[in-house]
Amino acid sequence: MKLFIRWIITVVSLFVAVLVIPGIEITDNRAWFAVAVMGIILGFVNIFIRPILAFLSCGFIILTMGLFMLVVNGFTLWLASWMAQSWFNIGFVVDGFWPAFWGGLVISVVSFFLSLFLIDD
Repeated sequence: MKLFIRWIITVVSLFVAVLVIPGIEITDNRAWFAVAVMGIILGFVNIFIRPILAFLSCGFIILTMGLFMLVVNGFTLWLASWMAQSWFNIGFVVDGFWPAFWGGLVISVVSFFLSLFLIDD
């Protein structure tokens, strides 16, 4: 059940990023389906690729006192968007580094606040 709730939190966070950040848009006719699939893809990217990126960039993360993780979050969002477009033909578009950077920040903040209210340990 917690996995489903975390997926819902990710989907809502992605939808907020689409609404707030110019440069992140849904070009698919089935908007909720596109965001739902993008949530699954982003979850897999965060599980498998994000730890590798964090390990490889640990020097920058330490040097910037953790702020470089915002760049890693933006890259994972851009990568998940690219995978959704290329591999699954899902119309979730992130147009460049800055929309990915700000989108990663919005997704992190919204996910954090929704997790405070929805997930009990």
